Amino acid sequence: MDFSGLENLVIEQDGPALVVTVNRPAALNALSQAVVSEFERLVTQLEMAGTDAKWPVRGVIITGGGEKSFVAGADIAEMNAMSPDQALAYGQSMQAVTLRLERLPLPVIAAVNGFALGGGCELAMACDFIYASERASFGQPEVNLGLVPGFGGSVRLQQRVGVGIARELIFTGRRIKVDEALRIGLVNRAFGSVEEMLDAAKATIAEIAEKSPTAVANAKSAMHSMIHLSVEDGLAEEARSFYQAFHTEDSKEGRAAFIEKRSPQWRGR
Repeated sequence: MDFSGLENLVIEQDGPALVVTVNRPAALNALSQAVVSEFERLVTQLEMAGTDAKWPVRGVIITGGGEKSFVAGADIAEMNAMSPDQALAYGQSMQAVTLRLERLPLPVIAAVNGFALGGGCELAMACDFIYASERASFGQPEVNLGLVPGFGGSVRLQQRVGVGIARELIFTGRRIKVDEALRIGLVNRAFGSVEEMLDAAKATIAEIAEKSPTAVANAKSAMHSMIHLSVEDGLAEEARSFYQAFHTEDSKEGRAAFIEKRSPQWRGR
């Protein structure tokens, strides 16, 4: 993996976890066009690596630099200079990033350490899990600017918390703290400090790393597909995914290891 030349994303490997820090603290880590471009490059690299058993990374953690913000949203100053067509292209480019994050074969955890507003909340919702520290806050405040969510929030917030709560949050632009975000199901887990949150995220990636990477990738792919399906079609997709997984070397190894009472040796295929 070549992450050289990135100016707004700091990439560090910690065991099986790849920690990605959005590092524009002076701008509260706002998603400028340059940040979006670097996310495009990051996701491309992760897609190429996939479930390659020779690559030690088994999950991704996204967090924010500085003490105040995960990602405070779009870069409004930059966006204010755009034409409507340019703004549309900007929004669609970040939509594509979030969709590719959802489809990565690796689990992705948002470790929210401060403001996750607008595009920041949308970035977090594109991750598989959301962990949050006590200073985190969430919201889709676009109506306060005469706008609507543009990076997928209209879709994903409903999927996360239900239609009624999503409409209330989007129509009012209200910001919520971590305790409410946990109660409504937006957040998976909450922690007293940023350090505890990051340690827990790394521990979750380490736990997942003990499983078959192909099985995890197949489970993620199937569950992503099922969100948009009827129950009947979802069951058919689950059966297809199960059949596909059953033929993998990892599945054969996992069953053999269980019968032989030993730890499996995953091959990633």
